[in-house]
Amino acid sequence: MHTLAAAGPASAGGLWPYLAIFVLVAIGWAGVPALGGTVVAGAAVLASQGQLAIGAVLVVSVLGTEAGGLAGYAIGRRWGRAIMDRPGRTLARRQRSVATGEAIYARWGRLAVFFTPCMLSGIAKMKYSQFVVWNLAAGAVYVLSVGPAAYGVGKVATGDRSLDSLGAVIAGVAVGAVAVILVGRNYRRVRRAHSQGGQPATDLPPPPST
Repeated sequence: MHTLAAAGPASAGGLWPYLAIFVLVAIGWAGVPALGGTVVAGAAVLASQGQLAIGAVLVVSVLGTEAGGLAGYAIGRRWGRAIMDRPGRTLARRQRSVATGEAIYARWGRLAVFFTPCMLSGIAKMKYSQFVVWNLAAGAVYVLSVGPAAYGVGKVATGDRSLDSLGAVIAGVAVGAVAVILVGRNYRRVRRAHSQGGQPATDLPPPPST
């Protein structure tokens, strides 16, 4: 029986399915809405049916979020403003999106990486070394919550109600819940320090003087 920790070779296709997962997750994390989550969940369900190895799915998915995040950051830092300010029917909406994202960064600091597109981190010029770490953390939390939960649901849906299957669902939900709690605590700490005269750790350049 396949378990959550299994990482053996796929029953068919060799390494190609994992390469496809990596590429698609990277594209999604770089900025294509909903693609990354759909791929992670779908691959995890395939793993629950023995067609892929769940351990390998999780590893390549996390690596995909990091690669895609770095690509999105680079695009945002170099061309983001030009893209968002390009004339067109959606100009006002794009500019509102940037303004909203920058407000989130001002309020949440580095934690904004968990809630905003990677390209926005580049537009806001978040410190690169900090983005590398926080993007990896955000990607790992996302993959390790969606992946195991989808794996467990796939098992349960086909009649496997073993401890492994239910445990996978619980593990995925627990990772997401713990992440929300930790992010909330960190946010409150940052806001408390800010209210006492400090500045939130945004790692963004200071606003230009007027």
